[in-house]
Amino acid sequence: MEEVYTQIANLGFPIAVSIYLLVRIEGKLNSLTQSINELSKTIAAIK
Repeated sequence: MEEVYTQIANLGFPIAVSIYLLVRIEGKLNSLTQSINELSKTIAAIK
């Protein structure tokens, strides 16, 4: 049983951290994409 706890500790924590970071980065990527699209429209309007 202790082996199961060790495996959960060794695998569960990195998986949880990875999921947390992916969720945070996804939001920032969406914001960055929107900003780039707005910048492209602004540049096109200037030309």
